[in-house]
Amino acid sequence: TSPDTRHARTAEGGHIAYAWMGEGPDLVFSPGVVSNVELFWEDPDASRFFCRLSRFVRVTVLDKRGTGLSDPVPNDALPPIEVRMDDIRAVMDAIGAEQAVAAPFKTVRHDVSRPHTF
Repeated sequence: TSPDTRHARTAEGGHIAYAWMGEGPDLVFSPGVVSNVELFWEDPDASRFFCRLSRFVRVTVLDKRGTGLSDPVPNDALPPIEVRMDDIRAVMDAIGAEQAVAAPFKTVRHDVSRPHTF
């Protein structure tokens, strides 16, 4: 079964779609250019991978601004990395995570914790 999709509220009042499964330390995945958090779980390979990971960690997958079920963003106004990281923090707040390993697809990995900045 796929997890329920929820929406975190950003500081500007926007919405970031996410879904999580499992318990334990937090691992947050932010897919690349195209994503849809609900369709993501229909891919057998991705579903199997994240189900296995969820035995050890709480896996959260999100749709970045302008993708999937998150609020749309015009192509000429894509947010910078600092705003993307704020969006991950909004999801972390929504799931009650104080610290997480953020694993973006096809970009640099960041350790997301508070009160530090990147």
